[in-house]
Amino acid sequence: MSDPPGKDPRPIAIIVASALFMQNLDSAAVATALPSMARSLEVEPARLGVAITAYLVSLTVFIPFSGWVADRFGAKRVFMFAILLFIAASAACGLAQDLTHLVLARIVQGLGGAMMVPVGRLLLLRGLRKDQMLTAMAWLTMPGMLGPISGPVLGGVLTDLFGWRSVFWINVPVGVMGLLLVAWKIPDPGRQDPGPPDIPGLLLVGGALAGLMFGIETVGRGVLPPLWPWLALAAGLLVGVLALRHCRRAARPALDLSLLEVPSFRAATLPGTLFRVGAGASPFLVPVLLQAGFGWGATESGLVSFATALGALAMKPLAQPILRWLGFRTTVVWAGLLAGVSLAACALFDASWPLWAMFLLLAVGGLFRSLQFTALNTLAFADLPPARLSAATGFFGMAQQISPALGVVLATATLEASAAMAGRHEVAAADFSIAFVVAALVLASATPFFLRLPPAIGREVSGHKGR
Repeated sequence: MSDPPGKDPRPIAIIVASALFMQNLDSAAVATALPSMARSLEVEPARLGVAITAYLVSLTVFIPFSGWVADRFGAKRVFMFAILLFIAASAACGLAQDLTHLVLARIVQGLGGAMMVPVGRLLLLRGLRKDQMLTAMAWLTMPGMLGPISGPVLGGVLTDLFGWRSVFWINVPVGVMGLLLVAWKIPDPGRQDPGPPDIPGLLLVGGALAGLMFGIETVGRGVLPPLWPWLALAAGLLVGVLALRHCRRAARPALDLSLLEVPSFRAATLPGTLFRVGAGASPFLVPVLLQAGFGWGATESGLVSFATALGALAMKPLAQPILRWLGFRTTVVWAGLLAGVSLAACALFDASWPLWAMFLLLAVGGLFRSLQFTALNTLAFADLPPARLSAATGFFGMAQQISPALGVVLATATLEASAAMAGRHEVAAADFSIAFVVAALVLASATPFFLRLPPAIGREVSGHKGR
């Protein structure tokens, strides 16, 4: 690629990762502050859930636009604008005086986040040689692991000490610092000619994602009349079929399905989504079990849950040597299986377990999940030419965004089904055991697809020298 041989990709990766961490941290921290927000704005907590839903829908819907916008106006310029928009929207959330104001600000915040995630990754990838990609992606994947786990702890501390508005205002100094570092340290890759936008495709893909995410985030939560989420899901699926049909025929589609013909991108995106859905259930199940099932406090629960993040941090320096030793195929097979085993083992949790044992098991699970995320996030772009990176970052970002939401739906649906089958109206600790096993099975179901990968896949990136 275009980068000079001696250039270290880590500084750019850290700068981009700091912006992505801000976005992921915000998503997780806001959920902790919801009860305080509800009291302050004088609305029911269930109704306030629309603030989270509005953000996630906006974030997901606008991701497919990001690749074309980055090519048309320049990736660095768009990334800086996205950070600035996220900062301004965060400040507006912190100043909200009613639910309407808050929801509108969250929609704008989601738009900023939608541009930050894939465009930041695009900025990093466009300046890399293949042998630098693994190092850069190891640093970039940390926000995805740390944000959902540290967010609830930080959100609770900020809310208790300074009030719920501080959860949003903390983004302002962090974002300003990131903006200055981007302007100073990240080179401008320039613009490209993306051709005319696929307006019908963008509208169809955006409409499908809006219906699906809205339905996923509201089904079974009592926020809306029971029929509405199902209608949204049905509409999203119908529009999704039309979107796929259109994108197969369009010359320059909003969603480039031909990317799935590249084995490395297909593996990281499709079976990789199965892995992320199963893994996405854990950040929901663990704290709810510890608090609702065992009666622990939020702080104690958050500290135990943070073990996953520590495991992820410990894996960061090990991921590259492991991939060089084993290669992508062996790594994603075994990391996926071991992550599934460690998640299934959480089904054994009960109130008699010592705190250190729970902490250790969650940390081990964090190790294997971090390795798998690093491998998949790198493998997705390992064999793609630079000209296809814009389309690929949007496509892959969309799949990444939907997966955690589906993981929460999987967890809640399993808990409710288990309780109903036992003839109970309330969820009990035994239902969490079943939920952990189901999530582990979904996570491990990606393994047969990984076994079909060529042994030498991504070798130029991993440096693996095996036969």
